[in-house]
Amino acid sequence: MFRFHIGSLFDHLKWQMGLKYGCAVEDVITGLIIHCRGWRSVYFNPERKGFLGASPTTLLQTLVQHKRWSEGNLQIVLSKYCPLFYGHGKLKLGHRMGYCIYGLWAANSIPTLFYLTIPSLFLLKGVSLFPEASSPWFVPFAYVAAAKNAYSLVESLVSVDTLVGWWNIQRMWMLKRTTSYLFATIDNMLELVGASKAAFAITAKVAENDDSAKRYEREVMEFGTTASAGEMFVIIGTTALINLAMACLVVGLQRAVANQSLGGLLIQNVVCGLVVALNLPIYEAMFLRKLRTRGG
Repeated sequence: MFRFHIGSLFDHLKWQMGLKYGCAVEDVITGLIIHCRGWRSVYFNPERKGFLGASPTTLLQTLVQHKRWSEGNLQIVLSKYCPLFYGHGKLKLGHRMGYCIYGLWAANSIPTLFYLTIPSLFLLKGVSLFPEASSPWFVPFAYVAAAKNAYSLVESLVSVDTLVGWWNIQRMWMLKRTTSYLFATIDNMLELVGASKAAFAITAKVAENDDSAKRYEREVMEFGTTASAGEMFVIIGTTALINLAMACLVVGLQRAVANQSLGGLLIQNVVCGLVVALNLPIYEAMFLRKLRTRGG
Protein backbone atom coordinates (compact mmCIF):
# COMPACT_ATOMS: atom_id res chain seq x y z
CA MET A 1 0.00 0.00 0.00
CA PHE A 2 1.17 3.49 -0.76
CA ARG A 3 0.50 6.85 0.76
CA PHE A 4 -0.94 9.50 -1.52
CA HIS A 5 -1.92 13.09 -0.88
CA ILE A 6 -3.86 14.88 -3.63
CA GLY A 7 -4.99 18.43 -2.92
CA SER A 8 -6.93 19.71 0.05
CA LEU A 9 -9.99 17.62 -0.77
CA PHE A 10 -8.65 14.65 1.19
CA ASP A 11 -6.94 16.55 4.02
CA HIS A 12 -9.50 15.28 6.52
CA LEU A 13 -8.58 11.63 5.86
CA LYS A 14 -6.13 9.71 8.01
CA TRP A 15 -3.47 8.51 5.60
CA GLN A 16 -1.44 5.49 6.65
CA MET A 17 0.92 3.11 4.95
CA GLY A 18 2.50 -0.26 5.58
CA LEU A 19 1.60 -3.89 6.23
CA LYS A 20 0.60 -5.79 9.36
CA TYR A 21 3.51 -8.11 10.04
CA GLY A 22 3.92 -11.09 12.36
CA CYS A 23 1.91 -13.40 10.10
CA ALA A 24 2.90 -15.58 7.14
CA VAL A 25 0.13 -13.99 5.04
CA GLU A 26 0.61 -10.33 5.91
CA ASP A 27 -1.39 -9.23 2.88
CA VAL A 28 -4.50 -11.10 4.08
CA ILE A 29 -4.43 -9.79 7.65
CA THR A 30 -3.70 -6.28 6.39
CA GLY A 31 -6.67 -6.49 4.04
CA LEU A 32 -8.91 -7.69 6.88
CA ILE A 33 -7.86 -4.83 9.15
CA ILE A 34 -8.31 -2.07 6.60
CA HIS A 35 -11.69 -3.51 5.60
CA CYS A 36 -12.73 -3.36 9.25
CA ARG A 37 -11.61 0.28 9.30
CA GLY A 38 -14.02 1.13 6.52
CA TRP A 39 -12.05 0.53 3.35
CA ARG A 40 -13.99 -1.06 0.49
CA SER A 41 -12.63 -3.19 -2.34
CA VAL A 42 -13.52 -2.63 -6.00
CA TYR A 43 -13.45 -5.36 -8.63
CA PHE A 44 -11.28 -4.19 -11.50
CA ASN A 45 -10.26 -6.57 -14.28
CA PRO A 46 -8.86 -4.64 -17.28
CA GLU A 47 -8.12 -6.34 -20.58
CA ARG A 48 -4.49 -5.31 -20.28
CA LYS A 49 -3.18 -6.97 -17.16
CA GLY A 50 -1.68 -4.51 -14.74
CA PHE A 51 0.29 -7.04 -12.72
CA LEU A 52 2.06 -10.07 -14.12
CA GLY A 53 4.07 -12.58 -12.14
CA ALA A 54 5.38 -16.12 -12.11
CA SER A 55 3.62 -18.93 -10.29
CA PRO A 56 5.01 -22.29 -9.14
CA THR A 57 5.33 -24.85 -11.92
CA THR A 58 6.18 -27.96 -9.87
CA LEU A 59 4.33 -29.96 -7.28
CA LEU A 60 6.97 -29.35 -4.62
CA GLN A 61 6.90 -25.57 -5.09
CA THR A 62 3.11 -25.52 -5.01
CA LEU A 63 2.90 -27.55 -1.80
CA VAL A 64 5.49 -25.36 -0.07
CA GLN A 65 3.60 -22.23 -1.10
CA HIS A 66 0.22 -23.56 0.03
CA LYS A 67 1.63 -24.73 3.33
CA ARG A 68 2.72 -21.16 4.05
CA TRP A 69 -0.60 -19.71 2.92
CA SER A 70 -2.78 -22.18 4.80
CA GLU A 71 -0.63 -21.95 7.93
CA GLY A 72 -0.85 -18.15 7.92
CA ASN A 73 -4.59 -18.11 7.25
CA LEU A 74 -5.27 -20.56 10.07
CA GLN A 75 -3.03 -18.48 12.30
CA ILE A 76 -5.37 -15.53 11.69
CA VAL A 77 -8.47 -17.60 12.56
CA LEU A 78 -6.87 -18.75 15.82
CA SER A 79 -5.84 -15.22 16.81
CA LYS A 80 -7.76 -12.17 18.00
CA TYR A 81 -8.16 -11.24 14.34
CA CYS A 82 -10.52 -14.13 13.60
CA PRO A 83 -12.77 -12.63 10.89
CA LEU A 84 -16.03 -13.89 12.43
CA PHE A 85 -15.39 -12.04 15.70
CA TYR A 86 -12.96 -9.26 14.80
CA GLY A 87 -15.18 -8.15 11.93
CA HIS A 88 -18.43 -8.33 13.91
CA GLY A 89 -20.31 -5.08 13.46
CA LYS A 90 -17.77 -3.90 10.87
CA LEU A 91 -18.18 -6.37 8.01
CA LYS A 92 -21.18 -8.18 6.62
CA LEU A 93 -21.57 -11.84 7.51
CA GLY A 94 -20.87 -12.95 3.93
CA HIS A 95 -17.66 -10.94 3.87
CA ARG A 96 -16.48 -12.51 7.11
CA MET A 97 -17.39 -16.00 5.89
CA GLY A 98 -15.38 -15.31 2.74
CA TYR A 99 -12.29 -14.72 4.86
CA CYS A 100 -13.03 -17.86 6.87
CA ILE A 101 -13.10 -20.03 3.73
CA TYR A 102 -9.40 -19.38 3.31
CA GLY A 103 -8.74 -19.33 7.03
CA LEU A 104 -10.02 -22.90 7.35
CA TRP A 105 -8.06 -24.30 4.39
CA ALA A 106 -5.71 -26.13 6.73
CA ALA A 107 -8.50 -27.58 8.88
CA ASN A 108 -9.98 -29.23 5.76
CA SER A 109 -7.09 -31.69 5.83
CA ILE A 110 -8.73 -33.66 8.64
CA PRO A 111 -12.02 -34.59 6.88
CA THR A 112 -10.11 -35.15 3.62
CA LEU A 113 -7.81 -37.65 5.31
CA PHE A 114 -10.89 -39.33 6.74
CA TYR A 115 -12.47 -39.77 3.31
CA LEU A 116 -9.20 -41.06 1.85
CA THR A 117 -8.48 -43.65 4.52
CA ILE A 118 -11.49 -44.70 6.61
CA PRO A 119 -13.81 -45.80 3.75
CA SER A 120 -10.93 -47.77 2.24
CA LEU A 121 -10.14 -49.52 5.50
CA PHE A 122 -13.78 -50.45 6.06
CA LEU A 123 -14.04 -51.58 2.45
CA LEU A 124 -11.40 -54.20 3.20
CA LYS A 125 -13.71 -55.57 5.90
CA GLY A 126 -16.77 -55.32 3.67
CA VAL A 127 -18.42 -52.79 6.00
CA SER A 128 -20.57 -50.17 4.29
CA LEU A 129 -20.31 -46.60 5.61
CA PHE A 130 -22.71 -45.04 3.13
CA PRO A 131 -26.35 -45.72 2.19
CA GLU A 132 -27.10 -48.31 -0.48
CA ALA A 133 -27.72 -47.08 -4.01
CA SER A 134 -31.40 -48.04 -3.69
CA SER A 135 -31.88 -46.04 -0.48
CA PRO A 136 -33.40 -42.52 -0.54
CA TRP A 137 -30.48 -41.40 1.66
CA PHE A 138 -28.15 -42.11 -1.26
CA VAL A 139 -29.56 -39.08 -3.11
CA PRO A 140 -27.92 -36.35 -0.93
CA PHE A 141 -24.46 -37.90 -1.34
CA ALA A 142 -24.88 -38.28 -5.10
CA TYR A 143 -26.37 -34.79 -5.48
CA VAL A 144 -23.60 -33.00 -3.55
CA ALA A 145 -20.84 -34.82 -5.44
CA ALA A 146 -22.45 -34.30 -8.85
CA ALA A 147 -23.44 -30.66 -8.26
CA LYS A 148 -20.06 -29.66 -6.84
CA ASN A 149 -18.06 -31.22 -9.66
CA ALA A 150 -20.44 -30.04 -12.39
CA TYR A 151 -20.31 -26.46 -11.12
CA SER A 152 -16.53 -26.63 -10.76
CA LEU A 153 -16.13 -28.00 -14.29
CA VAL A 154 -18.37 -25.36 -15.87
CA GLU A 155 -16.62 -22.60 -13.93
CA SER A 156 -13.25 -23.88 -15.09
CA LEU A 157 -14.29 -24.11 -18.74
CA VAL A 158 -15.83 -20.63 -18.64
CA SER A 159 -12.49 -19.38 -17.31
CA VAL A 160 -10.88 -20.62 -20.55
CA ASP A 161 -9.38 -23.68 -18.87
CA THR A 162 -9.32 -27.18 -20.36
CA LEU A 163 -10.84 -30.45 -19.20
CA VAL A 164 -7.34 -31.74 -18.41
CA GLY A 165 -6.63 -28.57 -16.49
CA TRP A 166 -9.80 -29.00 -14.44
CA TRP A 167 -8.88 -32.61 -13.66
CA ASN A 168 -5.43 -31.49 -12.54
CA ILE A 169 -7.08 -28.96 -10.23
CA GLN A 170 -9.01 -31.79 -8.56
CA ARG A 171 -5.76 -33.73 -8.25
CA MET A 172 -3.95 -30.81 -6.64
CA TRP A 173 -6.93 -30.24 -4.33
CA MET A 174 -6.40 -33.72 -2.91
CA LEU A 175 -2.60 -33.53 -2.71
CA LYS A 176 -2.60 -30.12 -1.01
CA ARG A 177 -5.14 -31.18 1.59
CA THR A 178 -3.27 -34.36 2.51
CA THR A 179 0.15 -32.68 2.72
CA SER A 180 0.39 -28.87 2.83
CA TYR A 181 -2.80 -28.28 4.80
CA LEU A 182 -2.14 -31.15 7.18
CA PHE A 183 1.36 -29.92 8.04
CA ALA A 184 0.04 -26.37 8.38
CA THR A 185 -2.54 -27.59 10.91
CA ILE A 186 0.11 -29.49 12.88
CA ASP A 187 2.46 -26.48 12.91
CA ASN A 188 -0.31 -24.22 14.18
CA MET A 189 -1.15 -26.64 16.97
CA LEU A 190 2.52 -26.85 17.95
CA GLU A 191 2.76 -23.08 17.90
CA LEU A 192 -0.25 -22.76 20.20
CA VAL A 193 1.42 -24.92 22.85
CA GLY A 194 4.75 -23.15 22.43
CA ALA A 195 6.57 -26.10 20.87
CA SER A 196 7.27 -24.40 17.55
CA LYS A 197 7.40 -21.03 15.81
CA ALA A 198 6.03 -20.09 12.42
CA ALA A 199 8.63 -19.86 9.67
CA PHE A 200 8.39 -18.06 6.34
CA ALA A 201 9.26 -20.45 3.51
CA ILE A 202 10.35 -18.84 0.25
CA THR A 203 8.78 -20.35 -2.86
CA ALA A 204 10.97 -20.75 -5.92
CA LYS A 205 9.09 -19.86 -9.10
CA VAL A 206 11.68 -20.68 -11.75
CA ALA A 207 11.61 -23.89 -13.79
CA GLU A 208 14.59 -26.06 -13.01
CA ASN A 209 15.14 -27.23 -16.62
CA ASP A 210 13.62 -27.14 -20.08
CA ASP A 211 11.89 -30.49 -19.57
CA SER A 212 10.03 -29.10 -16.56
CA ALA A 213 8.76 -26.14 -18.55
CA LYS A 214 7.67 -28.36 -21.43
CA ARG A 215 5.76 -30.71 -19.12
CA TYR A 216 4.10 -27.73 -17.46
CA GLU A 217 2.94 -26.38 -20.83
CA ARG A 218 1.51 -29.81 -21.70
CA GLU A 219 -0.35 -29.87 -18.36
CA VAL A 220 1.74 -32.83 -17.19
CA MET A 221 2.55 -32.90 -13.49
CA GLU A 222 6.13 -31.92 -12.67
CA PHE A 223 7.23 -32.99 -9.20
CA GLY A 224 10.36 -30.86 -8.84
CA THR A 225 11.86 -33.14 -6.21
CA THR A 226 15.46 -32.80 -5.06
CA ALA A 227 17.70 -35.00 -2.98
CA SER A 228 17.43 -32.62 -0.03
CA ALA A 229 13.63 -32.55 -0.23
CA GLY A 230 13.10 -36.16 -1.26
CA GLU A 231 11.86 -37.16 2.18
CA MET A 232 9.36 -34.32 2.27
CA PHE A 233 5.75 -35.16 2.83
CA VAL A 234 4.80 -35.37 -0.84
CA ILE A 235 5.96 -38.81 -1.99
CA ILE A 236 5.89 -40.67 1.34
CA GLY A 237 2.46 -39.53 2.51
CA THR A 238 0.82 -39.75 -0.88
CA THR A 239 2.30 -43.13 -1.76
CA ALA A 240 0.90 -44.65 1.42
CA LEU A 241 -2.59 -43.41 0.56
CA ILE A 242 -2.30 -44.48 -3.07
CA ASN A 243 -1.28 -48.05 -2.32
CA LEU A 244 -3.96 -48.30 0.33
CA ALA A 245 -6.62 -47.07 -2.09
CA MET A 246 -5.49 -49.40 -4.88
CA ALA A 247 -5.46 -52.46 -2.62
CA CYS A 248 -8.86 -51.58 -1.20
CA LEU A 249 -10.28 -51.02 -4.68
CA VAL A 250 -9.25 -54.47 -5.89
CA VAL A 251 -10.33 -56.28 -2.73
CA GLY A 252 -13.57 -54.32 -2.53
CA LEU A 253 -14.59 -55.11 -6.09
CA GLN A 254 -13.83 -58.79 -5.63
CA ARG A 255 -15.87 -58.89 -2.43
CA ALA A 256 -18.77 -57.02 -4.02
CA VAL A 257 -18.89 -59.30 -7.05
CA ALA A 258 -18.56 -62.47 -4.95
CA ASN A 259 -21.31 -61.45 -2.53
CA GLN A 260 -23.41 -59.56 -5.06
CA SER A 261 -23.49 -56.65 -2.65
CA LEU A 262 -22.26 -53.85 -4.88
CA GLY A 263 -25.13 -51.57 -3.84
CA GLY A 264 -24.02 -51.33 -0.23
CA LEU A 265 -20.37 -50.65 -1.10
CA LEU A 266 -20.91 -48.62 -4.26
CA ILE A 267 -19.87 -45.24 -2.87
CA GLN A 268 -16.78 -46.65 -1.18
CA ASN A 269 -15.69 -48.36 -4.40
CA VAL A 270 -16.23 -45.11 -6.32
CA VAL A 271 -14.19 -43.15 -3.75
CA CYS A 272 -11.30 -45.61 -3.95
CA GLY A 273 -11.46 -45.62 -7.74
CA LEU A 274 -11.30 -41.83 -7.87
CA VAL A 275 -8.32 -41.77 -5.51
CA VAL A 276 -6.48 -44.19 -7.78
CA ALA A 277 -7.40 -42.16 -10.90
CA LEU A 278 -6.31 -38.89 -9.33
CA ASN A 279 -2.96 -40.40 -8.40
CA LEU A 280 -2.08 -41.83 -11.81
CA PRO A 281 0.81 -39.31 -12.24
CA ILE A 282 2.23 -40.58 -8.95
CA TYR A 283 2.28 -44.12 -10.32
CA GLU A 284 3.90 -42.87 -13.50
CA ALA A 285 6.61 -41.08 -11.52
CA MET A 286 7.20 -44.10 -9.31
CA PHE A 287 7.40 -46.78 -11.99
CA LEU A 288 7.85 -45.18 -15.43
CA ARG A 289 9.23 -41.65 -15.41
CA LYS A 290 12.89 -40.99 -14.65
CA LEU A 291 13.18 -37.78 -12.65
CA ARG A 292 16.46 -35.94 -12.43
CA THR A 293 17.37 -34.84 -8.93
CA ARG A 294 20.11 -32.66 -7.57
CA GLY A 295 22.57 -33.94 -5.02
CA GLY A 296 22.04 -37.63 -5.64
